[in-house]
Amino acid sequence: MSQAKALLGRYLFYDKRMSVNGAQSCASCHRQALAFTDGCATARGATGQDHPRSAMSLVNAAYAGALTWSNPNLRSLEEQARIPMLSEHPVELGLRGRVNAFLGQLRADPVYRALFRKAFPEAQYPFSLANVAKALAVFERTIISVRSPYDRYHFGGDRGAIPDSAQRGEAIFFGDAVAGCFRCHGGFNFSDATVYEGRGNPPIEFHNTALYNMSGTFPYPWPNLGIYGQTRKRADVGKFKTPSLRNVALTAPYMHDGSVATVEEVLDHYAAGGRTIASGPYAGRGHDNPNRAARMTGIALTQQNRKDLLAFLRSLTDVELTCDSRFSNPW
Repeated sequence: MSQAKALLGRYLFYDKRMSVNGAQSCASCHRQALAFTDGCATARGATGQDHPRSAMSLVNAAYAGALTWSNPNLRSLEEQARIPMLSEHPVELGLRGRVNAFLGQLRADPVYRALFRKAFPEAQYPFSLANVAKALAVFERTIISVRSPYDRYHFGGDRGAIPDSAQRGEAIFFGDAVAGCFRCHGGFNFSDATVYEGRGNPPIEFHNTALYNMSGTFPYPWPNLGIYGQTRKRADVGKFKTPSLRNVALTAPYMHDGSVATVEEVLDHYAAGGRTIASGPYAGRGHDNPNRAARMTGIALTQQNRKDLLAFLRSLTDVELTCDSRFSNPW
């Protein structure tokens, strides 16, 4: 980590020259105003191909024990940065086959010549894809969200930072009597896929939240089969990472495939203990999915409970993050 690497990574993050169409960058799918998501159900690459899953928020990615929805083995931001650059199925940025040309563009740019020299002073030839990935990863590690009203209330001692409704919602969220949301969305990052110094090396859990229960070969629609794609264990079909709830009011639509439009619908889903789709190719009762997480038993929410939980979730919005110049487009 260094300020020079973070600054280089910020320039690269917003540089559209990285894409095959010259019109997209990392920031196209990770927009600062939307807590570094893109507001779409699924991401779209530079050649027009749709990604099967939604773009995850990069906020607090430095503490993420797993970096994608369904690959438990991908835990390095440097490794992850290569995927959108080089992937072919689907094409995201489309850099494969033109890496040397892209590095030549960087080398010819006087801005980058200075930035790379400062970021990698020990390197005789700093213009490499490995160093691009390193710089992007360092920038991503600087995107930290800890300034929401909830943070000011809970950690800053500002007892008036959130309304009474949000305080009641916090009690529901962190209590087992009604919701017990914290069982999967716990800790400072509101995700059980969080790692940090002093926590040890706990296993990262992936969960089937009973979103689908289709008839046929798989109960979840192809190709979104969860970590089954890595483990090939039938019991892992439909198991996905628990995303952070920080800035959740900004990161709609929800779930791995963006198939739930609003936070209100998310609460409906968990209250029912799974989603029922009455007709069409995805028809089925999610609650009956054999791989359904044991905690997906349903929640008896009153209208007041719902209002309070929504108020609590909205208190996790870090408005300062969305306009912090340290994370904005430097071009």
